[in-house]
Amino acid sequence: MTDVTKHDMPLRVLHVTDTHLFAAESDDLAGVRTEQTCLDVLSHVRAEAGRLDLVLHTGDLVHDYSDVAYGRLRERLLDFGVPTLVIPGNHDHAGQMRKQFAEPPVTWQFHTVAGGWLIVMLDTSIYGKPGGRLQESELRQLDEVLHAHPELPALICLHHHPVPMGSAWIDRIGVENGEALFQVLDHHPGVRAVLWGHVHQAFDEERRGVKLMATPSTCIQFKPGQQQFALDALPPGYRVLELFPDGELRSRLYRLEHLPSGLNLGTGGYR
Repeated sequence: MTDVTKHDMPLRVLHVTDTHLFAAESDDLAGVRTEQTCLDVLSHVRAEAGRLDLVLHTGDLVHDYSDVAYGRLRERLLDFGVPTLVIPGNHDHAGQMRKQFAEPPVTWQFHTVAGGWLIVMLDTSIYGKPGGRLQESELRQLDEVLHAHPELPALICLHHHPVPMGSAWIDRIGVENGEALFQVLDHHPGVRAVLWGHVHQAFDEERRGVKLMATPSTCIQFKPGQQQFALDALPPGYRVLELFPDGELRSRLYRLEHLPSGLNLGTGGYR
């Protein structure tokens, strides 16, 4: 992918995650039609987010391994008219995604340089498992690409959370070797931020000067600080990042105005 902005302007990046689409547009998750919430979020983006240069989707694109749902989401993302990068989550099928997102402008690729930034898309998925892991080959490639671009500020993206979220149930299904990720990142001072999905909630912290961020899902939200699975009474959301050529990063979270129709807060979990 070629650089998509002039270097005197910030790269404006939309982060959406955990759309959980189904083959059947009427199917729901915890009573919520994920097709409708996805449409509502993308409409909100167009109305409120302003200029975009790049879109990132960090996994759980679909919920049922459906080629039909992948194709439908691809068409929706194409409508933004800007390059888009995707990676798989634990509800995705990596093989199907390789086929569906092989051609630009909506692609699954390891990294790109845009707006004077290096953006890396890591695959933490383990087919059929809710948790994630970074393979040695993935960590080695990450180290190599960071070494190849030491002059660029870097944004590292993945699906599963590499640090504890403070919810016992979801911390059992994060990146099982998250410490290995930071062993690599700690050797590269150009890394500015790590961004993920999976946790269906907002998270904004900092570690050794590196921003750590999670973005709400476009459908249902998980209640923070819980021992057991629990849904939160918060609307779907997304994040917009501004990445400046000097390495500065600004971030803003957006949410829809209302809870999604049909939301069942008493749901005890899902597969």
